[in-house]
Amino acid sequence: MISAASHLPLLNGNKNFKSSIKKATMKKTILGFFVLVFFTGNKYLFAQENYNTQKVYKVGVFAPLYLDSVFTNYQLRSDKTIPKFIMPAVDFVQGAEIALDTLSLFNQRVEAFIYDTKSFTQPLPWLIQNKLLDSFDLIIGCVKDTDFKVLADFSAKKNIPFISATYPNDGGVSGNPNLIIINSTLKAHCEGIYSYILQNHGTDKIILLKKPGVQEDKIASYFKTQNEQEGKPLLNIQTIHVDSTISSYFLKSRLDSTKRTVIIAASLDESFAKTVANACFAIRKSYPLILIGMPNWDGFKIFTAKNAYKDFPVHFTTPYYNSKSNWFNTTLTNEYLRRYKTKPSDMAYRGFETIYMFTKLLLRYPGNILSHLNDKSQTIFNEHNFRPVFLKKGALQPDYFENKHLYIMRILNGAVSREW
Repeated sequence: MISAASHLPLLNGNKNFKSSIKKATMKKTILGFFVLVFFTGNKYLFAQENYNTQKVYKVGVFAPLYLDSVFTNYQLRSDKTIPKFIMPAVDFVQGAEIALDTLSLFNQRVEAFIYDTKSFTQPLPWLIQNKLLDSFDLIIGCVKDTDFKVLADFSAKKNIPFISATYPNDGGVSGNPNLIIINSTLKAHCEGIYSYILQNHGTDKIILLKKPGVQEDKIASYFKTQNEQEGKPLLNIQTIHVDSTISSYFLKSRLDSTKRTVIIAASLDESFAKTVANACFAIRKSYPLILIGMPNWDGFKIFTAKNAYKDFPVHFTTPYYNSKSNWFNTTLTNEYLRRYKTKPSDMAYRGFETIYMFTKLLLRYPGNILSHLNDKSQTIFNEHNFRPVFLKKGALQPDYFENKHLYIMRILNGAVSREW
């Protein structure tokens, strides 16, 4: 048995890429061990045993690495820094590589290909036009916008499952039951917030604060649709239209000091989040409040400082919660530290989880992944609840599948923890 391996080097600070990084597709053959192959033009090298009769499953992993922009003749354009904008994709790929290296295949065979979607010489349309992706059994993408749409259209045409690992959007795609969205859409987050309120705060006063804006209109409509599924409102949700300068005095005039109030801040805008949080914080001692923001609020710097909004929690939803207490976490953390001398980022976790989970599903249910998306035995870090999404009533097939499992998190004194 022949074994060879090569890995992406640490992409961080003043570290340089080693010469082993190539500006083309990477291929890994897995036979219970792994071989990483770097393509250069039409030439490639790999090592494997000769199993002529055994099925080889092929997995394509796509991420915007921008290698042609970062390298010149296999050398970094800058010797001092790595562009920050490529790091999420690099972390995702490095997590994916560790997942491939730790998979238990039980004598099954997988070939995994990692493509740079921002390649100058082999862009996605070129790969598709030259039929280089036709033989895949599974496509996994850390992509968005145009790349997402191209892969989604290709998966629909070729009937290949496409796992969208990080993009919280359907990209306008419809009629593609091969599309699986892991990072829940804004609509799903609104449904999750509504479900949480219905189950835990149905008798409380509920206020939805909305400022003018197209995105804000969508959020309000999602709550309205969810609340009126039976033709009339199930919860008494009061929508208050405000501008960007809401004050604690204005807010106080709408509250009851003898009753708890749930406030839904219906905007993705950071300045609005700060304005609402400031208004709530100023009156929190006299008016019992629960503030729920949107899924991107965990990325706002205003909430990360320990002394910001002291002892006043701000809530948000997320499909990602890692207790960091299982074998997979230990494996990823130790191996990432060994290879790259640092801890894995959130994107590395997502790369590891997505590749490990869906490659295992492919091997366990070849040709029938869609019927087993919620196989709990394949849980890695996060729980999932993939549900078919029908954009039109009476449709015979789903437009895509989406992860509807969301966690209610809270930020308190700069620390994030799970609440529900």
